This record gives sequence, C-alpha cells and structure tokens, in this order.
Amino acid sequence: MTMLNDLKGKSVLITGASSGIGAAVAMGFAECGAAVAIHYASNAEGAQAVADAITAAGGTAVIVQADLTDPKTAKGMVEDAAQKLGKLDILVNNAGSLCGRRPFMEIDDALYDTVMNLNVRAVINASQAAVPLIEQQGGGAIINVGSIAGNDGGGPGSGHYACAKAYVHNLTRHMARDLAKRGIRVNAIAPGVIGTPFHAATPAERMEAMKNATQLGRIGTPEDCVGTVLYLASDRLSGYVTGQIVHINGGQYMP
Repeated sequence: MTMLNDLKGKSVLITGASSGIGAAVAMGFAECGAAVAIHYASNAEGAQAVADAITAAGGTAVIVQADLTDPKTAKGMVEDAAQKLGKLDILVNNAGSLCGRRPFMEIDDALYDTVMNLNVRAVINASQAAVPLIEQQGGGAIINVGSIAGNDGGGPGSGHYACAKAYVHNLTRHMARDLAKRGIRVNAIAPGVIGTPFHAATPAERMEAMKNATQLGRIGTPEDCVGTVLYLASDRLSGYVTGQIVHINGGQYMP
C-alpha cells in the first residue's frame, strides 16, 4: 500500500459502515493507516465488530450512530465523528437503501420521503456539515455511493431508489464544481450487483440473471469496491480527478 501512504493519518467518516461495502471500505482505510469513524443506524453489533477488527489489527476506529432517514441527524453525526477523531479529512457517503420494493403504481409519499431522506438528503446534509471541517484541514475528498440503478432505472420495484441514485450522480458533479475552490474533490462510485445484506431479499433467480448479465460472470463483493474508493480518496493517486462516477459492475453496464 506504499502508493496509498498519503492516507496515513487521515480521518475518515464512512456512513452505513456496519456491514457490506461500508464495512469493507472502513477496513481498507484502516489498513492504509487512516483513523475511521464507523456510522450505523441500527446494527450496533455489526459496527462494533468492524471497529473491533480494526483495533485488533492495530488501527483506530470510533463509532457514531444516527438514523439518516431523519434529515435532522446528519449534522450531529458528522460533528460527533469529527470530535471523536479530532478532525475530518474524508467523507464517504455510503448509507443507502431501497427501503422496500414497490411497483410504480404503489409508490406513495411516505416511501418517497424515506428513500429521498436516506439516499439524497443525508448526502447533502452530511456533506454540508463536513465541508467546513475538511476545509480546516486544507482540503480533502468526498466520495458518494451511487448505483448502476442510477443509470439503468433499476430492477423491478426499485424505480424510486434508482431515481434517488441518479440524483446522487448529478449531485456529485455539482458538488465537484462548487467545492473545487475549497480544495475538496468530489467523486462517486456506482456499484453494480454486490453480494451484501442489501440483496438479502432479492430472489435467487433474479441474482442469477444479474450474475449472467455481467461480463465477468460473477456477483461482486464489497471488497471489489474498496480499491476504487481508496483511489478516489488519495490525492497522490487521483489528485486531478473530480466530478467522476466510477462504475464497478463487472461489465454489466458500460456507459
């Protein structure tokens, strides 16, 4: 990890880090010598397990809790993380969910609000809280987590989620333009089908079909996303990269 030694000593907040992609990313940052804040909503046990694994390996990890479906919680979460870490250099907006599959005719105001609060408003509110803190450190990076659904409209019953992720993709470009003068690079990853608790309720035949649609012939793993996030966080590796959506999908979708 010598090329990533510029991440050593950085302080990173990863939202939704108690399992899946967020947990793997937290471990990746810790392996590079960064101190990480692991955010969770309800999976305290998972967050503790990630923190324990990091500290057992000699790293530094703290835990913060917030239910990001409530827009008022994001600012306090960021401030809590920065206080526990001592500073904040990098924010990874990973928390997100379908919040339930519904066909178009069954999308209602309650579902719309929950999906937008978690997948969009939390990104806006957390980033707005993080920007002055990152600026205090002379700049840094924000990495948003979009989705292949933001480009292809999503699978059955996930149109509301797909639209939220399309918002995140374009928000990333807007943030990159607005925050460049503050020394903050903003990029996003757009994972395809990744084997995480996110897909726990996805029917086996649907998972098989999605696997067969990839050129690499397999479902992705959370670890498949880690390298790209670390790359986007590292000024040494991606200091001239901002406003980009990096697709991680085994060749299922090629924009």
